[in-house]
Amino acid sequence: MATIHYMPPSLKIDSSILEAALVGYQHQRDQIDAKIAEIRRQIGGQPPQASAAEGEAPTKRVVGAAGRKRMAAAQRKRWAELKNAKEAPAPAKKRRLSAAGRERIIEATKKRWADVRAKKAAAEKTARKPAVTKRAAKRSAAKGAAPAAVGQALSTS
Repeated sequence: MATIHYMPPSLKIDSSILEAALVGYQHQRDQIDAKIAEIRRQIGGQPPQASAAEGEAPTKRVVGAAGRKRMAAAQRKRWAELKNAKEAPAPAKKRRLSAAGRERIIEATKKRWADVRAKKAAAEKTARKPAVTKRAAKRSAAKGAAPAAVGQALSTS
């Protein structure tokens, strides 16, 4: 952004002053461009491209019919290689289970189910034990209560 300088009213801006300012700024721009080019050269960047003069349209690149055919053929070749690369890997061979391996699996499964059934039978067996019935509970209570009642009767008399 350009800075605006205050000019005393006694100085009039005419074309010669403006031309001198333009020359000075162009000189500064050339120095800056040279420094940029030097830095790019040191870091290995691309060389500065010559800018088209103001007012000139950049030249358009024209490719002939033969060149377009060569480019199209090269592109078709690239697409064909890409397509073949995707189709190339065949699916992995399906694994087969051997007869001995199948027998081991069957035996292990039978053993696991036998363990499950044994645990279930043991759980049912413990659940089948007869719980104390109401009648048995009354009998045991009556036997235990009778001597206590007799003892109470004797102690009060």
